[in-house]
Amino acid sequence: MTATAPGRPTSVESGGIEAIPTAKRHGSPWQLFATWTAPNLEFATVFVGFLAVGVFGLGFWQGLAAVVLGNALGAATQGVLSTWGPREGLAQLVLSRTAFGSRGNILPAAINTVMAGLGWFAVNSVSGAFALATLTGMPPWLALIIVVVLEVALAFVGHDLVQVFERYASIVLGAIFLIATVAIFLHADVNTAVKGGGFSFAGFALTVAAAFGYAAGWNPYASDYSRYLPRSTSSAKIAWAAGLGNFVSCTVLMAAGAASALILAPKDATPTDAFVHSMPVWVADLTLVAIAVGAIAANALNVYSGAMSFLAAGIKIPFSLRRAIIALGFGVVGFVIALVSILNSSIATNYENFLLVIAYWIAPWLGIVLVDRVLRRGTSISAFIPDKAKYRNPAGIISLIIAGVLSVLLFSNQSFYLGLVVQATGGFASPIGDLTPLVGFVLAGVLYFLLFQAFKPELGGPLTDEPEVIVGVDAADDAA
Repeated sequence: MTATAPGRPTSVESGGIEAIPTAKRHGSPWQLFATWTAPNLEFATVFVGFLAVGVFGLGFWQGLAAVVLGNALGAATQGVLSTWGPREGLAQLVLSRTAFGSRGNILPAAINTVMAGLGWFAVNSVSGAFALATLTGMPPWLALIIVVVLEVALAFVGHDLVQVFERYASIVLGAIFLIATVAIFLHADVNTAVKGGGFSFAGFALTVAAAFGYAAGWNPYASDYSRYLPRSTSSAKIAWAAGLGNFVSCTVLMAAGAASALILAPKDATPTDAFVHSMPVWVADLTLVAIAVGAIAANALNVYSGAMSFLAAGIKIPFSLRRAIIALGFGVVGFVIALVSILNSSIATNYENFLLVIAYWIAPWLGIVLVDRVLRRGTSISAFIPDKAKYRNPAGIISLIIAGVLSVLLFSNQSFYLGLVVQATGGFASPIGDLTPLVGFVLAGVLYFLLFQAFKPELGGPLTDEPEVIVGVDAADDAA
């Protein structure tokens, strides 16, 4: 049994995306249950369930079935991807270099940088700020400053502090949201007929895509939080812990959100006001606290992993605290975006669009990296991970671009663009809803498999039981 080093939650994590050496490995696989539970215990998760009933027009039980399916798909891939961390000790967007090549990987890494460090950061900061403002009566902009400072502080210190925070937050938030969920169901008639007539395939498909976009939104971060685990850690335990943490938390809160859409809310209420207005005062106040803390739990991961993706794109910063410095920069830019969002009244529409756009790129990326891992089973990938321009694998980037563009061009059902197939079958009212993520996933996986055979990128040597030594991942690696 390999001894593990103790975590150092109060020390700022130095370095960037270099492999975690054996001497620094520590932790239990079941810590991932808390890691992927706490960040979902926030209002953004609740709002996905609200969209199913309040926007897409499904009945409660139909909406619940749709979010269960979307969450199950996103949580399953979260579990699988989390098992990849301990073998090489590397972040997820670094590992994807095998499928895209050193230069080709710049595109998915850049997309995830924007989505994680800026997009999700803004979405969650806004919900946390609204909750804190509702609870205290302070101006939303002041609440936003408080929330952002705490989020960035956690990400600045780094991995071990984030893990400790998520562990305790999952217990506190889990208890509060369980009480809030019970309060919602006591006031909601889940058999109420909804405006729009209830089930439609379009509404069901949109809800599945939105739930998948939310649950799978964590997929490009998965191994970022398992890479410190010892290499001998059970893959099955890692997969179950990460997958269940993601699935259970998403499903419970989305169910509460779907039920809350059946309760009449005050006119002109903010989303958080509408969610808590039917609760007893003490439950509502606790829930608002939980929404604010949940936003911090989510964004600690978003800022941390956004910085990792930024470095995975090949950006060279010659400072030992480069990851921490980047996290601080994301906090400043993300604050500005969140502040603008607070002043925007189209919250529901913007959030729906954001969730589906996330699924638009993650689905084909997933199809590619999963097929790549299958094709490379039993081989060592250590030679392809470092920053070296000579490693090429055009199959990945070609598949991502073709599958991404074609799936959006044909099947997107968004306020900013309607796909050609959607237009031909009824526009926004198209009975097919939005099949972009499904088509993108399948098409990208098939294309990558075929192009892999055509381009024949290096496979690597045989995999041994010895830990792989990976150097040169980050040109500015610390000597320590």
